[in-house]
Amino acid sequence: MIHILLFAHLQEAIGEAELRVNLSDYTVGQIKGWMEKQYPMLSFQQMMAAVNEEFATDEMIVNDGDTLAFIPPISGG
Repeated sequence: MIHILLFAHLQEAIGEAELRVNLSDYTVGQIKGWMEKQYPMLSFQQMMAAVNEEFATDEMIVNDGDTLAFIPPISGG
C-alpha cells in the first residue's frame, strides 16, 4: 500500500487530499498512467513527483509504505 498526496487543483478535482492504493512496486510513471485512467479529466504526465519528500523521476519504483506526492506546476507573477 502506498500513500498518495494531492495538492492544489488535483485535490479539488478528485475531492481528496490523500489516497491509499495498492500500487507497490510500480514506477512513478506507471502510477501517473493509473491516475489518468482513474481520473481522466486530469493529466499527470508533465507533473513533478516526490517520493518520501525527495524529487523522483518517472522510472523510480515506489515501494510499500512510501509516500508519493504529485506537485502541480506553480505560476506566479
